[in-house]
Amino acid sequence: MLGLYGFFDPTYVLVIISFALTLFASFGVKATFSKYNEIHSSTGLTAAMAARRILDANGLQNIRIEHTAGELTDHYSPNEDVIRLSDSTYDSSSVAAIGVAAHECGHAIQHKVGYVPIKIRNSIVPAVNLSNALSMPLFIIGIIFGFTPLQLAGAILFAMVLVFQLVTLPTETNASRRAMKTLESMNMLEGDELVGARKTLIAAAMTYVAAVASTALQFLRLLMLANRRRR
Repeated sequence: MLGLYGFFDPTYVLVIISFALTLFASFGVKATFSKYNEIHSSTGLTAAMAARRILDANGLQNIRIEHTAGELTDHYSPNEDVIRLSDSTYDSSSVAAIGVAAHECGHAIQHKVGYVPIKIRNSIVPAVNLSNALSMPLFIIGIIFGFTPLQLAGAILFAMVLVFQLVTLPTETNASRRAMKTLESMNMLEGDELVGARKTLIAAAMTYVAAVASTALQFLRLLMLANRRRR
C-alpha cells in the first residue's frame, strides 16, 4: 500500500485493525443471533407481542410497533413514537428476536424516565452530524495545501463522532439491562431462554464497543498524519 507520499504508510496498520474489529463484531452478532434464533420461547410469544406487553406495562401505549424490512434493522424512533422490528424479528418467537425487541423497548423506557445519557446523546446529534460532514474535507484540504492547523481542525471535529459513540455505549448497555430484567420479571423467558437472549444482546453490545475502538484508531491516525506533516 502506498501512503500519501508515495511510500508505505505505517498508519494503514490502524486502518486494518479498525476494519478487523468492525468485521469481527459484525460477524459475532450475526452468528449469535442466528444461533439463538433457532431456540423458541416456551410462551409462544412473538417479538412484536412481547414488545407490546412491555410497552403497555410501562405506560407506553402511545408507542406503535411496526414491521420494517431488513435483517437486524430494529430501532426505536422517539420522534415518531414507534418501534420498528425487522423481518428477522417481528413475527419470530425466538429468544434472540424477543431479546432484541425488549432492547428497543428499553430505549423507549429510557426516554420516558429521562435517562441522562440518552438525553445527552440526542442533544449533540446536530453538532455531531455537522462535525462528521466537515471533518474529512477540512483534513484533506489541509493535506493538499500543507496547512497543519486545518488538518488538526479536521481531526478535532472528527473527535465529536468518538464522543457521540462513547455516550452511546452506556445508553445501549442500559437498554439491554432493562430488557433482561423485564423479560425475567414478566416471565416472558426463563432459564436457558434468558441465557440465549442475554448472549444475543451482549454480542450486539460488542458492535458498539468495536465502533468506539475503530473510531478512536481513526482519530489517532489523523493526529499522526497531521503531526508528521509538521516535521
